[in-house]
Amino acid sequence: MQANRCPFLTVDDALEIIGKSTNVIVVDFHAEATSEKVAMGWYLDGRVSAVVGTHTHIPTADERILPQGTAYITDIGMTGPHESVIGRNIEKVLYRFTTGMPAHFDVAQNDARIQGVIVEIDPTSGKALSIERVEVGSG
Repeated sequence: MQANRCPFLTVDDALEIIGKSTNVIVVDFHAEATSEKVAMGWYLDGRVSAVVGTHTHIPTADERILPQGTAYITDIGMTGPHESVIGRNIEKVLYRFTTGMPAHFDVAQNDARIQGVIVEIDPTSGKALSIERVEVGSG
């Protein structure tokens, strides 16, 4: 996907405003490509408390604290039914992929889970102290 405006320049503008009122800043970077998310993490290292990626619905196992104190993970995962194709009815998605015909993607119903991260942040410095993946639900 092509951005309407460079997200790196946009986040700089936002930090000019937000950074004046708080030390604790969490960026949810909703992007398609993992390389974009990794680049944003490095770009913001030391300037924000955490960069957490979203969009792909599949949690990554790369949570870490970057050298300048920013917690990072490429994708925190999904909240929703895991017996699915990123939350949608498996049969409907397979029908669309195998036939090329349109299909309404109903929300799946089984094996609901909540995925995410817990980030501990020093409120004075705004630096991350820890990051841990979490998953709650069946599975």
